[in-house]
Amino acid sequence: MSDQPTSLVPSERIEHAIFQVRGQRVMLDADLAALYGVPTGRLVEAVKRHATRFPPDFMFQLTMEEQDILRSQSAISNGGHGGRRYLPYAFTEQGVAMLSSVLNSAQAVAVNIEIIRAFVRMRALLVSHSDLGRRLDELETRYDHQFQGIFAAIRDLMSPPSPPPVARRKLGFGEGARN
Repeated sequence: MSDQPTSLVPSERIEHAIFQVRGQRVMLDADLAALYGVPTGRLVEAVKRHATRFPPDFMFQLTMEEQDILRSQSAISNGGHGGRRYLPYAFTEQGVAMLSSVLNSAQAVAVNIEIIRAFVRMRALLVSHSDLGRRLDELETRYDHQFQGIFAAIRDLMSPPSPPPVARRKLGFGEGARN
């Protein structure tokens, strides 16, 4: 039997709910409410009752433009009939930590621990990635002439993949379209 406690929520689910907004990693109120097992309205009401615990660096409301950008990336659902009546709230890592004191349930505390661990893993990954880049810069200055092709290949592997080009078909009737 393992010493590690089993998680209520898979870490992948949490990591897919963390977005970059205004240069900060955040989670949206609806995603947090789903993880905590409470309605989004209840989560927002609890936060508003304790507004002094959530300064702007802990939580902020998205602008319409930010909401549209996230919606286009399929992060949030369309606001159709019966949908949201207000713009979503985004919680930073500190805001998520503060939520455990506002939502005082065993599930909220357990889920909060997993969310904080996900933020920590993401931060460690970013630090190791930047450390690797710094080390590569040092090696490049030392051995630039001999290994220039290798350094270029490593940098290509470190950069995020670009989306594949979209093949466009010509519409209409062309010369080769007749039978």
